[in-house]
Amino acid sequence: MVEIFRTASSQARISSDGGDVRVTAGWLASLTVAAVIVAPAEPIAVAATPTQASTAVTPLATGPQPGTFTGRGFDTCAAPSQTTMNAWRTSSPYGAVGIYISGASRSCSQPNLTASWVANQTSNGWRLIPIELGYQAPCGTRTPKMSADPTTARSQGVSAANSAANAAQALGIGAASTLYNDIEQYPSNASCRAAVLSFLSGWTEQLHVRGYLAGMYSSGSSGIKDVCEAYDNPSHTRLDQIWIAWWNGVADTDAGSYCADAHYADQQRIHQYAGEVTETWGGVTMKIDRNYLDVRVTQTPPPQWTTTIDNSTSGGFTASTEWGTSAYSGQRFGTDYRFTSPVSSSDVAWFRSTIPATGSYEISVWYPADAGYNNQTPYLVETTTGSRSVLVNQRINGGRWVSIGVFTLAAGTGNKVGVSRWTSGTGLVVADAVRITRV
Repeated sequence: MVEIFRTASSQARISSDGGDVRVTAGWLASLTVAAVIVAPAEPIAVAATPTQASTAVTPLATGPQPGTFTGRGFDTCAAPSQTTMNAWRTSSPYGAVGIYISGASRSCSQPNLTASWVANQTSNGWRLIPIELGYQAPCGTRTPKMSADPTTARSQGVSAANSAANAAQALGIGAASTLYNDIEQYPSNASCRAAVLSFLSGWTEQLHVRGYLAGMYSSGSSGIKDVCEAYDNPSHTRLDQIWIAWWNGVADTDAGSYCADAHYADQQRIHQYAGEVTETWGGVTMKIDRNYLDVRVTQTPPPQWTTTIDNSTSGGFTASTEWGTSAYSGQRFGTDYRFTSPVSSSDVAWFRSTIPATGSYEISVWYPADAGYNNQTPYLVETTTGSRSVLVNQRINGGRWVSIGVFTLAAGTGNKVGVSRWTSGTGLVVADAVRITRV
């Protein structure tokens, strides 16, 4: 089988083709991803904080982009002129257009791409497909490459999400829009796949914090195949939508053998079914890639608030001098983590946060796993009715978010989650990162 896929410069290329957690409070199943998520008033995050929005008034696109839409679209390297867009709107079969809004790997200048251009197109009925073209797979040939280290790649995904969200906001592309990360074809292998999936987890989680949905464009045989095979893997955060590059000439959202029909099945797909084609509509000629979209704004519960506190977050973590610092494990969150031996006294390492309102919050914890770590690590949660204890086996399920339950937390700033040394278990006790999400 032969697969054809595109590059950012639109040059065609051809290639052949049981967790152990004991909880003394309630347990919450996986949450539905929110389309609109609001960041905390005083965010504490491991990633760089988003650039502050300009005070200038930015024209707004009409509704989320591409929003809910079924039909044909096209993408091209540079945003077309207004004259071209007008000609194609009245005479072409296309109703959506892909635009490269951000990323260090963009190969075309974008003189037309302004907030006014965005507002004009959406006012004329166009749907926009916003694209970030930046970090590429570490095993590929494109640059800049993401790190082969999954932890570093995750943080790069967070940075990419902030870059794309900032660009979208500056262009007037608002909340609940889907931003698509373009990762071009790569020769997938286990280590490369781990980096890409970790990068996309950071991308997805941070876009949700910023109020956007997370999509990804890639070749069917590499990126799409990898994310679809990891669809039910709890170690990675699932994307909201996928954009399949498979030039089979069929205008539908089928992905063939690259992605099971049951995955991303709820109007969550775009199919780039042809590329490098030249078309003329309304007397105006362009070279484009053809796409078919079947997407919608995710139906969601009320907006969520979430924050992540790492052991290195300034003002967000305190521990005694008995807690050492290590970067030994590649499963760590951030640059390092804290550890100590168990003793018959509490000596709690505390994660501090500002809770916006009294209510129910899911607590998830992150730690590297090792056979020498403690099999009964006590996590303490400060609830409105007192301290609650949850025992976690830190020998398993490392390098991922592990939910320890849902608790009622009081509004205000203070120590919310702690890791105690007082345990009957054996092995080192680890404190790495905590995520708090309103539910």
